[in-house]
Amino acid sequence: MSSAAIQHGQGEQEWQPSKGVIGMTCLIIAESAIFTIFVVAYLFYIGRDTSGPTPKQVLEVPWFYSVCLLSSSLFIVLAEHAIEHGKMLAFRVWWLVTMALGAIFLYGTAAEWRKLIVEDHLTISTNLFGTTYYALVGLHASHVIAGLLMMLVTAVFALTGALKPAHAKRVKVLALYWHFVDAVWLVVFTVVYWIGR
Repeated sequence: MSSAAIQHGQGEQEWQPSKGVIGMTCLIIAESAIFTIFVVAYLFYIGRDTSGPTPKQVLEVPWFYSVCLLSSSLFIVLAEHAIEHGKMLAFRVWWLVTMALGAIFLYGTAAEWRKLIVEDHLTISTNLFGTTYYALVGLHASHVIAGLLMMLVTAVFALTGALKPAHAKRVKVLALYWHFVDAVWLVVFTVVYWIGR
């Protein structure tokens, strides 16, 4: 085989998507279907409660925590850019900032749930609003936790020096999941705190 043919074959391979990206894309499509079911259920049951509390009575818009989560997408992009260019210190910094913002968001969700349960007496069995609210917001929170756990493992590898610029494609796959989590929050936020109130 000539060197031109070999180079042509290598060029073709470069255009093929990685198995990681394909796998993550399939996961995101499947998870999107699940979120769609929960969102539709939430919208379907809005205003059908015969007893309170109602969303308008107890929900406060989590502006600060939402900004934290959504801005984390910017920092994970900076982390991706850093590892691609071999800037491992910058990667560690941006990666940890992303994790911190995700953790702050989770704290906000926990604080909101504490208020709803302890002060407003809204539990998953109180009424239809409680059932659909905790199911939808809880589903999203579980995805944030999963993302943070995967990012924690990556951070440990980065801090111990096991993660190298050669692993940039794997980091991109994980970042894709995190962008999905952020995008889903835009939908959940709109449905729960804007349409639902």
